[in-house]
Order: sequence, then C-alpha cells, then structure tokens
Amino acid sequence: MIEERFDAIVVGAGMAGNAAALTMAKRGMKVLQLERGEYSGSKNVQGAILYADMLEKLIPDFREEAPLERHLVEQRFWMLDDKSHVGLHYKSDDFNEEKPNRYTIIRAQFDKWFSSKVKEAGATVLCETTVTELAQDAYGKVIGVRTDRRDGEIHADVVVLAEGVNGLLGSRAGLRDRPKPENVALAVKEMHFLPRETIEARFNLKGDEGAVIEAVGTISRGMTGMGFIYSNKECISLGIGCLVSDFQKTGETPYGLLERFKQHPSVAPLIEGSEVKEYSAHLIPEGGYNAIPELCGDGWVVVGDAAQLNNAVHREGSNLAMTSGRIAAEAIFQVKSRRDPMTKANLALYKKMLEDSFVIKDLKKYKDMPALLHNQSQNFFLTYPQLVSKAMQNFVRVDGTPKKEKESSTLRSFVSARSWTGLFGDAFRFARAWR
Repeated sequence: MIEERFDAIVVGAGMAGNAAALTMAKRGMKVLQLERGEYSGSKNVQGAILYADMLEKLIPDFREEAPLERHLVEQRFWMLDDKSHVGLHYKSDDFNEEKPNRYTIIRAQFDKWFSSKVKEAGATVLCETTVTELAQDAYGKVIGVRTDRRDGEIHADVVVLAEGVNGLLGSRAGLRDRPKPENVALAVKEMHFLPRETIEARFNLKGDEGAVIEAVGTISRGMTGMGFIYSNKECISLGIGCLVSDFQKTGETPYGLLERFKQHPSVAPLIEGSEVKEYSAHLIPEGGYNAIPELCGDGWVVVGDAAQLNNAVHREGSNLAMTSGRIAAEAIFQVKSRRDPMTKANLALYKKMLEDSFVIKDLKKYKDMPALLHNQSQNFFLTYPQLVSKAMQNFVRVDGTPKKEKESSTLRSFVSARSWTGLFGDAFRFARAWR
C-alpha cells in the first residue's frame, strides 16, 4: 500500500475532475488525481463547446495557450422532417470580441492541456490507473480508494468523484443508485475532416469564426434526442444522441440514426467529400434537477456528469462540470482550513454553495422539462416537426391555391394530428415546464 497520505483524491480527469484538482492544488493542498486513460482526454475524441467564463475563473489567461478551435459567432436551430428544415438563425459580430464567449474544442487535445495545468499547480496525476472501489472504514466513511496497481489502497481526507455519468464507484459503494436509462442519453459522433477553406465557405465563416447547428425532428425517429454539428478549424464534429431508454424500447441503433442524420438533404452538403477519421460514443446525463443524486457524504463529494449536472435545454455541460468541480474544491478547502473533519455535515457546504450558483438555479428552473420531453417525445420530435414543415411549405409555395384555403388546410392538419385539446395542452405543459 502507498503509505503517503493525500488531502484529496480526485477520480477522473475530465472537465470537473481537472477543475477540482487544479483549484485545490493552487491552494496548496496535497492532491492525487487518478485517470484510467493513457492521458487526460485519451478516451475522449469528440469535439465540444467550451464556455469561456467558467474556465477564465480557473485559468484567467487560458486563451494564450489553450488548444482552441474556433470562437462561435453563429448559432442555428433546425427543426427537420425527412426532406427539409425550418430554422432559427442568430449571428452577431458582437461575438468577434477581444475575449470571445464560446469556443469549439477537440476534447482529446484540450483535456491533455488542462491536465498539464493541474500538474503545474502541484497535483500528482497518475494515468493508466483504474480505481476499482472506494475504501471505507468500519463506519462507512470513505477514507480513500483501491486501484488496479500493486500498491493497492491509497488514503485521503476526501475523495472527489468525477468519474462520469455511469458513477460506478459511488453505486458500488452503496452511496447512490445507478442512473436510470430515462435519465441518460447515448450520443454518437464522427469527426469529418475537410480543408479549412472548405469549412469556412460552407458555413460562411472567416478567420477563426465558428458556427454551431443543433437539430431536432424526425432524425430521432420519435425518440427524445437531437443532432448537432460543430465547426472546427479543419474538421466538423457531427453527431446525434437519444435517451438510452428510448433505444431500449424502439430497438433503433445509434449508428443508424447517425447515418440518417448525415444523409439528410440539409446536412449532406456540409460534409460532402469529407474524410471520417474518428468515431466515438458517449453517455450524457439528461435527467436534470430531479435526477441529481446525493452530492456529498462522509469523506466524499460528487461533481460534473457523475452528479447529473447537465442542462439539456441549453445544451450546457462543460461549464456546469467545471463550476461544480471548482466549487467542490473551494468547499473542501474551507473545511480543511477550519481543521474540521470531512463529514457529510461539513461537506454539505459544497451543496449549499452549488445551490447558490447558477448551476442548481438553472437546473431547478427546467426541472420538469426532461420528463415532459420524454413523455411527449412522439409529438415534440416527430409530429410537430412534420406539421411545421408542411405549414412552411404551404406558406412559401405559390401554386394558384388561394391563401385562405392554404391557411385552412394548415390549421386542419394541426387539429387533425393533435386536436384542439391536445394543442392547447401541449402549449400549456411546455410553458409550465419552461417557467
């Protein structure tokens, strides 16, 4: 057994784990971070969106050296049927600011850089190390971890669980339940490589500008899910994700959905001629506020995806992960500074600080949305996209049919599909869940 004792052990080197380890190390704490991959980010090939404000709180000058792809100046929202899309499009030169607000990144590169900052701050980082279980004393208090190394058990005052959405360590130790299939999405993604100038021409970009497309509709086959397209410097990240419970129920395959999405008439031209070099699958927490597990206990706290901290409505995950990791570290440091034991009562400071932040406030605002979208998935992800597309085609097609007849036909199609009671009910439920 390693005799050396640490102030804190962080399990996982993703956004939340790196934020926690960096924050504690900067405050002079003796930190050990354990990562089962070859290096931080080695298991994560996908592109993603980085929210600058949250990282700036951790590394103020990150823009000078972080491996960033493009700063986002444009957001597109698409509602698709099988042959068309209806879109909402926002682009602003305000985002060409000195310190941009959002960036696209490639996680394998970014996480490796992020981990290097953790090491520079003084933390000990061990990769290719799997934590097999939490070590607990006779009273159930977590006192460290057991790994697949010969050294075996490693002790610390507190363990930060940043292990991802599966949360195997916490569930094995009986600290919390495994996430339910209806609270987890499985997303698949490909990296499509194209010349930089081709990407900029197809997305109408210049320099390091970037664009994001998020799409819902018939691409998810009536399941709760969405597609996404991120523009990087020399590649496009393209993927789709749906709830695990829906995959179980329908028998649809993630890769089958991805192929359909790629072949859609609105998507295919964007990736035409590209070379696919990477494919990945990733679980994403989607349960929202009502799915958040116990956040702390005697000798442990849980952060990021492992804590179900993901805002599915606004597609925010990395910022919640980094913020929860930082806040957990700050709470742990305060408890340590008071020389108090790492009990559940004392570590509850983390929960209070998180509740006072935007993280819990935002998740609480949309607490009813995940259940609504899941229960009404056929309507919101299949019926309405088809109806809206038909309505728009009626509006723009000129074929000699009087406009009054077109409007009546559109209205009849909505009422026929959902009835007046269904339409008003859907609008009421959506508005109530959005409040």
